[in-house]
Amino acid sequence: MSNETPVGQASALFDQLIQSTAEEQDKSDQILGEPDNRSEDSQEKRVSSTDDEPNFRLAPEARRALIRLMRQGVVNAKSNSAVFETLRRYQAPIQEHLAEMYLKMVLDPQAGIALLQEQAMEDLESEDEEPVSLISRRTLSVYDTLLLLVLRKYFQERESAGEQQVVIDIDHIESLLTPFLPLTNSSRSDRRNLNGALDKMKERKILTGSKDGERFEITPVIRYVVNADFLQEMLASYLSLAGKPVGEEPSETEGSSDDE
Repeated sequence: MSNETPVGQASALFDQLIQSTAEEQDKSDQILGEPDNRSEDSQEKRVSSTDDEPNFRLAPEARRALIRLMRQGVVNAKSNSAVFETLRRYQAPIQEHLAEMYLKMVLDPQAGIALLQEQAMEDLESEDEEPVSLISRRTLSVYDTLLLLVLRKYFQERESAGEQQVVIDIDHIESLLTPFLPLTNSSRSDRRNLNGALDKMKERKILTGSKDGERFEITPVIRYVVNADFLQEMLASYLSLAGKPVGEEPSETEGSSDDE
């Protein structure tokens, strides 16, 4: 069986995954209530009437929070509680401001994250409208793509088990990747490749690392990057390519350090 087509598709997988979850994230945008103070209400009304007042401006604190979001792509309430709260408070005017640039903010109060995304085509006011992308697209290697998929699967399993904070150690990550290594020209002992890929996930705020570099928390951001149905489809394809029966996915304890 030729690996060319499915593996070639993986080079642009990160972009496809983000687009595949756009519809699901629209629902989370509506979770929050309206601001509970009059000055903020008047701010939102003033911003929403852009046809009458084309030179509207966001409140200074909202502008600062928005700049932080646009620079980082993700704001986490754990590490930036003040910025996250400002984004929550001014959610409506910020959304309207971002829409002018074909962008949107996904705000998940339960997970405590705010995420910048491009608008989906169905969000556009006109079918003839052609959005201009302001978000730099990042292409993942096959190795990085597989890492993203196994982390998403592990996060899904632990979250379903009721864990509020999903932590995984580097040896367990390595064991989850092992069945796919024939596709990556790598080996289980190649820790340099794994460390480099983990660093990329930390840059994207998908992981946060411990001081010793051996344990990582998988952040809820991964939910908005990989759709659960798409996850199963891709893992099945890669397992098939790697010569492993589709139904025989790597288990949570397969090859983990606890069993050695």
